[in-house]
This record gives sequence, C-alpha cells and structure tokens, in this order.
Amino acid sequence: MKKKFTKVLLTVLAVSTAILVLIPIVLTITNSFMAASEITSNYGMIFQKTETGGKGFISQTVNLKFIPDMVSFSQYFTILIKSPDYLIKFWNSLILVVPIVVFQLAVAFLAAYGFTRAKGKAAAIVFFAYVILLLMPYQVTLVPNYLVLDWMNLLDTRWAIWLPGIFSPFSVYLLTKYMKRIPTALFEAARIDGANEWQIFIKICVPICKGIATSCVILVFMDYWNMVEQPLLFFSDADMYPLSIFLSQINAQEIGLAFAAATIYMVPCLLLYMYGEESLVEGVAYQSSVKG
Repeated sequence: MKKKFTKVLLTVLAVSTAILVLIPIVLTITNSFMAASEITSNYGMIFQKTETGGKGFISQTVNLKFIPDMVSFSQYFTILIKSPDYLIKFWNSLILVVPIVVFQLAVAFLAAYGFTRAKGKAAAIVFFAYVILLLMPYQVTLVPNYLVLDWMNLLDTRWAIWLPGIFSPFSVYLLTKYMKRIPTALFEAARIDGANEWQIFIKICVPICKGIATSCVILVFMDYWNMVEQPLLFFSDADMYPLSIFLSQINAQEIGLAFAAATIYMVPCLLLYMYGEESLVEGVAYQSSVKG
C-alpha cells in the first residue's frame, strides 16, 4: 500500500512538473496565431515605459490567453514574407550552428579515440587539461578568444564562431568516457583478425558510440543554437546576427512577432530532440551497448 501511494505521488509530481514546463511553450505557440492588436491588449502593458524611458507601474492584470479570439497568420506572414530579416536571422543561426555540430563531433571522435587508445601520463595530463577547460564557463574565455581572433583577423567572420565551437572539449570528454567503457578484449580480437587502427575506429568504435554521439549532437546544437554573447562580441554587423539575438532584444513594437519568431526558433530543437530522445537518455546515462 505504501509503495502504491509513493508511486501515485511521484506520478502526480512528475505530471505537475511537466505541465509547468509546457505552459510557456504552449502559450508561445498559441499566442503566435493571435493578431497583433490582441497580443498588445493582453501583454502590451508589460512592455510599457514611462516618458523618461524607465519602467512604469502596471495597474492592470496581465491576461494570459491560450486560445486566440480569432486565428491569425499575420505574424508568420510578416516574418516569412513581409519582413524577411527575421527569416535571414534564422538561416544565420543554422549556418553558424550546423558546421559546429558536424566538425566538433568529427574532432571529438578522433580525439576521444586517441585518448582511449593512448596509455601513459602524457595522455592523462592532456585529458585532465580538457576536463579543466570543460569546467570553465564560456564567458570566462570570451576575452582571450576575442584577442586571439582579433590577432588572426577573424572578427566579423563566421570563423570567429566556428573555430572556438569546433574545438570545444565538451564532446571530447563525453566520447572519451564512453569509449573507455568498451572492453579492451574487443580491440584485441579485431587486431588478431587483421584489422588496422583505422578499421577498428570506423567499424567498432563509431557504431558502438552511436548513442552518445547523438546525445552530443543534441546537446551541442541546443547550446550553440541559444548563444547570445559570442555573436554580440565577435560581430559588428547586425546582418550576421542569429535569431537568438532578436529574441533577447524584444521591444514593445515586436511583441507579436516575438511569439511567431520564438515558435519558428523552437522547431529545429524539437525535431532534433524527438528524433534522438532515446539515444539522448542512453548516452547521458552511459548505457554501453557492449556487454562484457
């Protein structure tokens, strides 16, 4: 009886937490189909300012509405057709993030395999340095990165975002810890069968690490998809900004557009998560597919 009560309590707690987490997402999606006038009447007072530019006292209650009075696609029409600047920023986000994800994973696979196969104190020291870099927040390295990129004349180019992202130690750490769980006997058996180091890497390590690799793709994509500091610091041209910059600088004239832009902005992350949900759970939990 006690176990059943505990199970019901945990279920209710989990459902309640899920509802609280989903409310902002559902609110964003449904409100994106409201007309600008309806959004302003419901939430515009939040963004009102005094004549001096400061915040004003809100005497009215904010009206949270999940169902629009009349479904309108005007916000999407403005973003996708009438004012393509927001769509350009969306593509800027993809152009900046996708190469980081692809090449960071490629670098991480090679580096992790090297750390896994290498023995000795030198490899341990280098890996320890990777862990130290991983523990440092990215904001701590912004100034050194800026100075190096300025010295390399890469500021105001996409390489200013790509290079630090591609060589981030995050994926290297996860893949290394995962590869070290692969039984050594598996490598030795492949070596006896005549496989060289490249064949062992391609035919054994890469397929076994498929789950953790998917986890890395999802986590790295979401991390850089939401970046704000790097573009603001490394780009002086606003035309190169990703959509995340716009979402962080909402003003009173763009409340309605913000809902539609945020909905479009969520689509790649949601699709990627739905595709790799099982692999993400498996990878984070380090559930190796090898039994030994």
